[in-house]
Amino acid sequence: MKVRLVASLCAALISSAAFAQVTVSEPWVRATVPQQKSTGAFMQITSPVDGKLVEAKSPAAKVVEIHEMVMEGDIMKMRAVKGVDLPAGKTVELKPGGYHVMLIDLNAQVKVGDTVPLTMVVEGKDGKRENVELNAPVRPLNNAAGGMQMHKMH
Repeated sequence: MKVRLVASLCAALISSAAFAQVTVSEPWVRATVPQQKSTGAFMQITSPVDGKLVEAKSPAAKVVEIHEMVMEGDIMKMRAVKGVDLPAGKTVELKPGGYHVMLIDLNAQVKVGDTVPLTMVVEGKDGKRENVELNAPVRPLNNAAGGMQMHKMH
């Protein structure tokens, strides 16, 4: 009985440690023009175990949602999604034209050179949630690539 309990505890600790190694690289936010009330945040997320990006937060906007762009016939549509699967060991890219984070009803214009605080919430198979805190640099409106920053889950 004790051996089983110790083995279970060790497995839980190993699983928890692996989940805590989710990384976010190259985060960036697209700059806005005056009076623009929304923008997108983009990044690459890698999890060593299966997980799901279930929420994003930022004090820079009143509403923050995970979105996807999809083609429906000849029309590109954007819609909110409940989450983005993070398959073990695979990098998932949040990018223009695909999955991304929408910052809606911005508190102020987002200008090149600023940084935007973001919290990415990742949920493991066990339902446990972990936060990845980042400060994403703001890039020009026409930018398609971010900086080379790495962030680990806290």
